[in-house]
Amino acid sequence: MKLVLNGHDERYVVEQSLMNLLPGELPVYEPIQPGDDAWAIVSLSEAEGRCGVTVELSYRGQGAAQTVDAPLSGTDFDREGQRRHAIARCFFLAVQKAAGVTPPWGMLTGVRPDKPVTWALADGKTPEQARAMLENDYFVTPERASLALETGAAALAAQKKLGPRDIAVYVGIPFCPTRCAYCSFVSQSVERSFSLVPPYVDALVEEIRAGGAMVRERGLRVRALYMGGGTPTTLTAEQMDRVLTAFEDAFDTAFCEEITVEAGRPDTITAEKLAVLKAHGVTRVSVNPQTMEDHVLRAIGRHHTAGDIEAAMELVAKYGFPHVNMDLIAGLPEDTPEGFRRSLDRCLDFGTDNVTVHTLALKKGSRILLEGLAIPGPEAVGEMLDYAAPALRAAGYGPYYLYRQKYMSGSFENIGWCRPGAECWYNIYIMSELCSILSFGAGGSTKMVEPGTNHIQRVFNLKYPKEYTERPEKCLTNQAAFADFYKELGIRAEE
Repeated sequence: MKLVLNGHDERYVVEQSLMNLLPGELPVYEPIQPGDDAWAIVSLSEAEGRCGVTVELSYRGQGAAQTVDAPLSGTDFDREGQRRHAIARCFFLAVQKAAGVTPPWGMLTGVRPDKPVTWALADGKTPEQARAMLENDYFVTPERASLALETGAAALAAQKKLGPRDIAVYVGIPFCPTRCAYCSFVSQSVERSFSLVPPYVDALVEEIRAGGAMVRERGLRVRALYMGGGTPTTLTAEQMDRVLTAFEDAFDTAFCEEITVEAGRPDTITAEKLAVLKAHGVTRVSVNPQTMEDHVLRAIGRHHTAGDIEAAMELVAKYGFPHVNMDLIAGLPEDTPEGFRRSLDRCLDFGTDNVTVHTLALKKGSRILLEGLAIPGPEAVGEMLDYAAPALRAAGYGPYYLYRQKYMSGSFENIGWCRPGAECWYNIYIMSELCSILSFGAGGSTKMVEPGTNHIQRVFNLKYPKEYTERPEKCLTNQAAFADFYKELGIRAEE
């Protein structure tokens, strides 16, 4: 679609709206010519504390025009957000007129569609008012608005648990036995890069030690540790012991309520590794089958079967971890609504207290796109999710966090479901951006959150394991930025 912006340069807002409403339509900034059938002119003007937005649009022979008038008030930061909302709203309404589309999350395009609910509830709005805001101001469907109300309320409860010096820690292990077809993460197949693992663990341990010293010096408190990947259990039992010991030695763990480790792939789970996790007080293990259909496992490039997953779950159960999670993905290659139902039903049979239902995200670096693998359409994915929600609720689960990604099938969402009292607080902290996340390891994204505000800063570790191990100074620079952030906030240990 050709785009012409007048009086502003809010390309990101318009492009995200375009991607949300008309997947596959790419933004092109060129003059509109006679005969063009996909174009939009988005104009912005301001006067006397108000902004006016006008959108003229044509799509596949259908024309539309829309105007929005909105007040501007507050700080420059507030006014910027108000302008962007007005532009997004006007563009949404124009496309809706021309194309007749209404995505399940309406005009919301961000990763965290329940954030407005959390803010509204924190400001004293009733649940009914918060739900009505999503439906009326953002055009979210009633079903998704109710879902956001539940997860937004969970985020508010988590927020009330946190103090200004509380943080969470993430440790990344960017290695997997093989690379899945849907994956675009910066992770290495151990089959091809086994020699990278030992020096990576050495560098990771040193980074954790330095970070722990910095956190102690600033008087910060770690409330949760999450070890993700990749597949952390790709490491040997000895290597996992080294990493977890480094964390325990470097940090004051007195306030750390939970330790989560993604055991991920059943072909990496052994009794020896589970014994290490148990000895270090791991409170939550995540086993991620993604599907329980053998032909779908083969299609995504996994070298194990559903039977291997069942054996791994039996082994995990013997160690008595307080919480166990299982992940499924709706929309995988070769899957069907019937196959997804069977997968979910088999996961529920294990009695695990956490189930995360992801929607397939079509990532640019994945084999699905590079090789053109056949995947279920949006309607089939919708059927999968329509089965998941009532089946999980009937089994005693409720939604406690959600997030979205770019290029998701059907523009749906990822939802974490759990039984009462089995929430993974780290998931809420990071997805609702409630506290700072100090990240260790290659590709780590450290997020610095100013308590009680929407002001966030980020620093990033080097992406690839080899460069990460060869340039430890980058990690130290990031840790210095983290320390300076809290120094500038003036947060003291006694707060």
